Amino acid sequence: MFGWEFPPHITGGLGTASYGLVKGLLKHHVDVTFVVPKAYGDEDKDIRIVNASDVPLNIFDKQFTEYQKHLSYIEINSKLIPYQTPEEYYDLINQKESGTKEIGQNRVFSEKYEFSGKYGSNIMEEVRRYAMLAQEIAINNEFDIIHAHDWLAYEAGIQAKKISNAPLVVHMHATEYDRSGENVNKVVYDIEKRGMDAADLVVAVSNLTRNIVIDKYGIDPEKVAVLHNAVEPIDNMAFAGEKKTVKEKIVTFLGRVTFQKGPEYFVEAAYKVLQKDKNVRFVMAGSGDMLNKTIKRVAQLGIANRFHFTGFLKGEDVDRMFALSDVYVMPSVSEPFGISPLEAMRSNVPVIISKQSGVSEILNFALKADFWDIDAMADYIYGLLKYDGISKMFKKHGKTEVDNLKWENAAKKLVGYYEKLV
Repeated sequence: MFGWEFPPHITGGLGTASYGLVKGLLKHHVDVTFVVPKAYGDEDKDIRIVNASDVPLNIFDKQFTEYQKHLSYIEINSKLIPYQTPEEYYDLINQKESGTKEIGQNRVFSEKYEFSGKYGSNIMEEVRRYAMLAQEIAINNEFDIIHAHDWLAYEAGIQAKKISNAPLVVHMHATEYDRSGENVNKVVYDIEKRGMDAADLVVAVSNLTRNIVIDKYGIDPEKVAVLHNAVEPIDNMAFAGEKKTVKEKIVTFLGRVTFQKGPEYFVEAAYKVLQKDKNVRFVMAGSGDMLNKTIKRVAQLGIANRFHFTGFLKGEDVDRMFALSDVYVMPSVSEPFGISPLEAMRSNVPVIISKQSGVSEILNFALKADFWDIDAMADYIYGLLKYDGISKMFKKHGKTEVDNLKWENAAKKLVGYYEKLV
């Protein structure tokens, strides 16, 4: 597997999904070598990957320690060979493919290069360098399948396939259309399409994503399969007894405050609820480019005394926020999957999610509305807050439903896909 992050260097949902899937595969006796660029010590801990919200992850649990004995984990560090220009990069790629042995003597290959682990202006340079090293790994390792996670690792997967002729699986966790709407970054789009064209199998995290892959990228439907994400069950909820310091009910939005996540619809629904019931507090937990605009809108509506902005939350603060919440809302405009509702339900919080999310395909005990339908959203919030019977029903059945959505079940389905390829 080629990924861009993995414990302990986690910055987003991509790492969480990779971690869960690897754990699940190991339970089914699949030997996994996970390749990841290594980020060194002083990177910004609040950096998030471009396609997912930061999510809590316990990387020190006993299961992870046990599984690590069977996991070959390759970190790319100072031994990585650099290139100087895109032209040289492709020239070196071609030399490798033609079996040239002398390139190791070139001065360029004796220099050291360290990945920054960040998503800055040189990200494309790091993607290309990562692809170069993938060839070295393909030459020196034996494997049946190559599996590349998200666009950052697609080039690496393509090059490993060229060297080994092993089947390539590319995992589409989010598309450029999810991140940018119709204003797609052409460079990223091209990499995504190139990866999917080269793949023997494209794995999409939802039917929603599968349809985008087919319609927007022109990928053959026959080679696009769906594998829904999962969540790790928890036996003991650390903050289950957390006491509120306010008497009002609490309704929470947790995620990036960006166009994709639909924060403005949460604000408008909140205003409608507060017209009927003043004993409610709304919390927006997260940061993003729409934060200032959202704060201004809350002020314009005159609901600032019932609306709270926490900023970006992570780790235990997320668990504590769920423990204090009476309702969780995810009004995403376009969500490939959306793991946060599963985490909320796991914490006994009833959820309202947009129909434009992949997670809505697998949940029966969640209330669903179109992201733009603020009237329906407000009705759902009001109903869950006012009628204990409804709330208790969604809490009880929702937790049971989510506890059955295990990574090992997703991994079993993936193993079936692998077997067909080999």
